[in-house]
Amino acid sequence: GGMGIPIGKLSLYVACGGIHPGRTLPVMLDVGTNNEDLLRDPHYIGWKHERISGDDYLSFVDAFVDAVKTVWPDVLLQFEDFAIQHATPLLARYRDQLCMFNDDVQGTAAVALGTLLSAVRASGSRLREQRLAVLGGGSAGSGIADQVVKAMVEDGASESAARSQIFIVDRAGLLHDGMSDLLAFQRPLAQARERVASWASGGGAEISLLDVVRHARPTALIGVSGQPGLFTEEVIRAMAKETRRPIIFPLSNPTSRMEASPKDLLEWTRGQALVATGSPCAPVSFGGQEYEISQCNNTYVFPAVGLGVIASGARRVSDEMLRASARALAELSPAGQAAGTPLLPPVSEICSVTRRLAAAVASEAQRQGLADSCTPDELQARIERTFWEPAYPD
Repeated sequence: GGMGIPIGKLSLYVACGGIHPGRTLPVMLDVGTNNEDLLRDPHYIGWKHERISGDDYLSFVDAFVDAVKTVWPDVLLQFEDFAIQHATPLLARYRDQLCMFNDDVQGTAAVALGTLLSAVRASGSRLREQRLAVLGGGSAGSGIADQVVKAMVEDGASESAARSQIFIVDRAGLLHDGMSDLLAFQRPLAQARERVASWASGGGAEISLLDVVRHARPTALIGVSGQPGLFTEEVIRAMAKETRRPIIFPLSNPTSRMEASPKDLLEWTRGQALVATGSPCAPVSFGGQEYEISQCNNTYVFPAVGLGVIASGARRVSDEMLRASARALAELSPAGQAAGTPLLPPVSEICSVTRRLAAAVASEAQRQGLADSCTPDELQARIERTFWEPAYPD
């Protein structure tokens, strides 16, 4: 029942990334289920076994990856929809063994970073000056925060300063190093408890999103919580009080799970918010102005990664390659050209966007010695030769 995900992703590689469909293969790893209804269902087509874990789980995924490396040594392997406790550790386990990436961790981070760079440019500031609050401390939220830290460093900030400007709020509140149950990938992003201990309101130990907004005064707010309505009017008005052009991305999808609607965000900030969403949203009218709302969707990035890797013959996918795609995406932003313009180029231009981002990905791969060198003109020619477009006979 899960095959729709890899089939859908590969369809976007074909339609947006120019990858020939014959070069794609959808795979779902079935490690069982703990859903008792499915286990009892005679029509359930999955493996009727409780979900495996621990060494059995790792051995199974190892066997799959080893088989892929044997049969297709030059493959680009995309991981998708792995559980929070597996996504980042598996990425670290395999990323140096073959050309692979995890779209939930890295693709989401890259498109969020690209959209954030677009918004920062539209606000007339620098990335290194931003203070970012992320609602949702899973693999997506932590992946976004990690890439923003690295991009801030590339923009001139020290790593310690960059980390001090990132605040991740999860179910138990703001992540800090006094928490005993932090996951390994969350620990480098946790704030020092001594710094934030006095932030909690109401006498409790949990530091809420509102507490973070009041004390950290974030300039940007990203939601990947999967919980609707958590960007409340009180939170947004508190943020707008301290920031002239607040950057607010409710990225959870579908629409029913968005942290706030673009309409509310623009009303609560008197039209000053720079907004992008994870789900498609209609334009918003406010104060006699129509605002186009960009969908911050991974489709802007992962097909370009595929095209760039294939065209350049890249042997690995690095974080630097993903950040190169983010910067290239920001350069294509129409934001700032006129009031109400979106942060991202229109989806109708996705194929030309993909080509531009693919060139940035491939060039970075060459710079890092992860792909064979060639001239920029030859690289562009390789991208054009690789890009497949369906042509039907008359």
